[in-house]
Amino acid sequence: MELTKISKKMSYMLRHSTDPLYIDLNGGWADVNIIIKALKERYPEVTRSVVEQIVAQDEKGRYSFDDRKTKIRANQGHSIPGMVIEMEQPEPPEHLYHGTATRFLDSIVQHGLIPMSRQFVHISPDFETAVKVGKRHGKPVVLIIDAKRFVEDGHELYLSANNVWQAKAVPPEYFTIEYLN
Repeated sequence: MELTKISKKMSYMLRHSTDPLYIDLNGGWADVNIIIKALKERYPEVTRSVVEQIVAQDEKGRYSFDDRKTKIRANQGHSIPGMVIEMEQPEPPEHLYHGTATRFLDSIVQHGLIPMSRQFVHISPDFETAVKVGKRHGKPVVLIIDAKRFVEDGHELYLSANNVWQAKAVPPEYFTIEYLN
């Protein structure tokens, strides 16, 4: 069974699909049975236990079940307009990190970090994770965000259920660039 392919399809459904709209815009929850039925159209072997296995084994913690395991959602990365996901706003550490590729730096330095097609910019809690993220896009570079000052100046940082920090945008004055060898 191709769990990675099934997970990617489920991720798309829970983050980006509006036709049909599988999820409730208020909270991002989708009925597990509806998701299973939709996945079965492409992957007939999908069962509730397969979905539970994907959720349990996902190394990035992309998904959450509600308390009764009747609903599922993606924890972040939504592009659907109007989607509202409950997130905490704890006090951030002094620094947070954003991994990207050097080819995007000119635009980032000019415009800051912006969510592009998503609702939020994803920010890593540690340098190593940011490096991994940057490598996915090319020659990596890490932006070190002055998270304390960012929040003190009135900007909001959120923490998703899988410990990914998020912001609507991060202006360039709040980060420095760490080039990697």
